[in-house]
Amino acid sequence: VTLSFFRPAEKNMSRPRPQERSFREPGTEKWKPGVPKSVLLFLAGVLWLGTWIMLDVLSYHWLRVETPSKILVCSASGFVCALGIHHFGFLRIVDLNLDRILPMEGRRCVFSFMPWKSYLIIVIMIFMGILLRHSPIPKLYLSVLYIGIGTALILSSIRYLRYVMMTLKAG
Repeated sequence: VTLSFFRPAEKNMSRPRPQERSFREPGTEKWKPGVPKSVLLFLAGVLWLGTWIMLDVLSYHWLRVETPSKILVCSASGFVCALGIHHFGFLRIVDLNLDRILPMEGRRCVFSFMPWKSYLIIVIMIFMGILLRHSPIPKLYLSVLYIGIGTALILSSIRYLRYVMMTLKAG
């Protein structure tokens, strides 16, 4: 009787390596939430649009009690910040996601519209937003930040939605 680790190398060559093994059971493929890449692009754009709505609604509620001149200054400042955040921050993220999604073929997992690390970043950003809203920083100043990030999100989500339209037209 020979033990498995004493077998000659040529007999072990046919065994799959651990990283090549498929641990899916037969029939589980139908439960995989697979969608075409146009849906992934749409979900990414809608997620960014939804975040824009939430941030700008919060800003609106904070600014509606202020004077018109303060509202104008905060809104203009937030818009200027948005242009910088959009151009130097979010466009890179959108382009990386598009470079990852567009070459995909077939149906992919519905949650693959962004990499797994981005989900961790989202959780961190949610907690930071909660901390900021409950901090002693005046809501007037927070509204500038929220307008900036929110408007940058809608500007960046346009690129996702544009690719959705192009993907749907291409067939």
